[in-house]
Amino acid sequence: MQLNRSTDIALRVLMYVAAKDGRRTIDELADALAVPRHHLAKVVQRLQRLGLLATVRGRGGGVELAPTALRTGVGSVVRKLEPADEVVQCDEPPCPLRGQCKLRAAFRRAHEAFLRSLDEMSLADLVNEGNGPVLLTIGWSPGDPGAR
Repeated sequence: MQLNRSTDIALRVLMYVAAKDGRRTIDELADALAVPRHHLAKVVQRLQRLGLLATVRGRGGGVELAPTALRTGVGSVVRKLEPADEVVQCDEPPCPLRGQCKLRAAFRRAHEAFLRSLDEMSLADLVNEGNGPVLLTIGWSPGDPGAR
């Protein structure tokens, strides 16, 4: 299974924001993650609607993790962001094998197993002590004032 680009960006945004204390701006996120600002803003808006990010407008505003976001399972995030499409299409156009084929059911089981394995990991697990220092270096050069 392949995640769509928006889901990939959303997971990276959540990891980046979780690894840094305080608010992050859309411009900072776009630069750090090498994502067009407009696309990133749409992803952040969706994460806010899902209750994973909180946004603050105005001077000193930005994006921060919602209080319960770190406890959220990665599988749950992926389920909310990915379309509920089948891995294989059997109906459009109609496949002549669909009455006897077991491929669709096999892919459904594999897809559910994939999501269940992601359920075992929370967002906090993605930014544990081993990954946090690496995440903190994204988008910063050693001489930048915001580098840690």
